[in-house]
Amino acid sequence: MTTPQIHDSRYSWLRLFVTLAIATVANVGMWAVIVIMPAVETEFGAGRAEASLPYTLTMIGFALGNLVLGRLVDRFGVTLALNGAALMIAAGFALSTLAPSINMLSLTHLLLGLGTAVGFGPLIADISHWFLKRRGIAVALVASGNYLSGAIWPTALADILANSGWRSVYMTLAMVTLAVLIPLSLLLRRRVPTEAHEQSARASGRITHSTGLTPRQLQWLLGVAGIACCVAMSMPQVHIVAYCVGLGYGPTVGAEMLSLMLLGGVASRILSGLLADRLGGLVILLAGSVLQCIALFFYLPFDGMVPLYLVSLVFGLAQGGIVPSYALVVREYMPPREAGARVGFVMMMTILGMALGGWMSGWIYEVSGSYQLAFINGILWNGLNIAILLLVLHRSRAAAEPALS
Repeated sequence: MTTPQIHDSRYSWLRLFVTLAIATVANVGMWAVIVIMPAVETEFGAGRAEASLPYTLTMIGFALGNLVLGRLVDRFGVTLALNGAALMIAAGFALSTLAPSINMLSLTHLLLGLGTAVGFGPLIADISHWFLKRRGIAVALVASGNYLSGAIWPTALADILANSGWRSVYMTLAMVTLAVLIPLSLLLRRRVPTEAHEQSARASGRITHSTGLTPRQLQWLLGVAGIACCVAMSMPQVHIVAYCVGLGYGPTVGAEMLSLMLLGGVASRILSGLLADRLGGLVILLAGSVLQCIALFFYLPFDGMVPLYLVSLVFGLAQGGIVPSYALVVREYMPPREAGARVGFVMMMTILGMALGGWMSGWIYEVSGSYQLAFINGILWNGLNIAILLLVLHRSRAAAEPALS
C-alpha cells in the first residue's frame, strides 16, 4: 500500500488559505485590547501599568492556550479546538463589556486570551503537517494571520471606538468571531494520516541529535530565547498607541503606526518563510533577532510623528519573521508527532515574553516618566536572545561536522 501524497498538494494550499482567514479573525483579541487601552485607562482612572494589566492577562491566557490547545490539536484535530476556542473568545469579549473595574476586566481578558491562542501556535502546528517542500512559507503565511489581524482590525474598529465606545467594539467582535470561526473550522476536519507523519519525518532528514541536545533541552533553550526576544518586541507593539497619546499625537495616529508596523511584519514573515525553505529556520531566526535589536535602537533618538511612522515600519520589517521561525526550528529538529505540544510550548514562552514586556514597559514608564528606559530594557533582553541563538547555532554546526567528515 503506497503512502498517500498529501504534502504540498492542491488541498494543502486550499487548507492554508482557509487557515489564514481563520487566523486573521481569531487573533483579534490580542490587538483589540491594545487599541482600547487609553479609553480603559481614562474610564477607570488607572495608571499606565495598571491599564496594561488586561493586555498582560490576555497574553498569559494566550500563552497557556497555545500549550493546552496545541496538545488538543495533536489528539483530536484542529476543528474541535477551533470550535471550543470560538466560544471562549466570544464569551471573553461579552463578559468584558460587563466588567465594573480594571481588575475584573483583566480576568475576563484571561479567558479571551485563552481562546485567542487557537489562531496562532495550534494553527501553525497543524499546517506544518501538510507541507514539506514549502513548509517555511506555509508556516509564515499562517503566522502572518496574527499580524494581518493587528493591521486590519484596529483601523476597521476605530470609528466604532470613537462613536460608541470600547464596549460596542467588543460586542461586535464577539459576534464576528462566532459567525466566522465555527463555519470555517468545518473545512479543516480532514486529518493527516499516520503514514504521512512518517513520510514527513523521513523527508525532513533531520533528527534531534543534530543539535547535540535532547528535544527537552532544545525546547527550553528556545523557550528562554523566546521570552527574551518578545520582551524586546513588546515595547513598540504594546505601547505604541499609548506612546503616541503621551506625545500628543492621539490614539488614531498610534493605531495607524501599529497597523503600519504589523503590515511590515507580514511582509517580513513571508520573506522569512521563503528564505527559511532555503537556509533553515535557525539561521532566519538569528537574523531576525539581530535586525530587531538594530531597529529598537532607532526609537531612541526619534519621537517626531513622521520619523515614528518610518521607524515603526522598519521595526515591523525587521522582526516579523522571528516568532514563526521558532516553529520551523521545532519542526526541523524535533519529532513531528509532538509538533502541537512542542510548538505550543515554545509559542507559550514567546507570548509570556510579550506579557512580561508589556507590563514591564508600563512599569518603567511610571517609574521614569519616559519610554526611553523601556526601549533600552528591550535592547538588553534582545541581546540575551541573540546570545542563546548563537549558542544553539554553534552546537548545531559542531554536531553536524562529524556527519559531514
